[in-house]
Amino acid sequence: MASFSERMIGAAKLSVRTYEEVEADAHAWRQAMAVVLLSSLAAGIGETLSISVDSSPRLSIGGLLASVGTALVAWILWAGLTYVLGTRLLPEPQTRSDMGELLRTMGFAATPGILRFFAFLPWIGWVIWLAAWFWMLAAAVMAVRQALDYRSTGRAVVVCAVGFVVCLMLQFLLIFGPG
Repeated sequence: MASFSERMIGAAKLSVRTYEEVEADAHAWRQAMAVVLLSSLAAGIGETLSISVDSSPRLSIGGLLASVGTALVAWILWAGLTYVLGTRLLPEPQTRSDMGELLRTMGFAATPGILRFFAFLPWIGWVIWLAAWFWMLAAAVMAVRQALDYRSTGRAVVVCAVGFVVCLMLQFLLIFGPG
């Protein structure tokens, strides 16, 4: 069994073996949550530092906690939506999964998000942020493909995309309300 850091590296490399190992390890949910926490903290710090580059950098504990809380809710929501979409609406014949498998694999898919810490860097911070975001989406596709035992990467892309859009809409409604 790989260590936590080896799993994170494997997840970032989009390693099928890593995602299969995480999927099979029912105890890896704590590690998956830690990855989501690290990724969201890195993003929160990177954003805060990029906003305050011209002034003295001040990290808001409240802002970081909000970032972490939002990331945890989004992770659970996206995994839940993906589970329903992938196992009930768009399964392949061999699809066998549970919510825990998706939480674990999708949690590790947040690994590239740790690079968002570097969003504060002038001129290239936004490039790093955008690259990390697309990398996390690619990792999520791999996570879904493995957790749902899909043979088709295209189906995993569709399930991820639909789940992601629905998740964003729900978050938007929670933040801004229906009106």
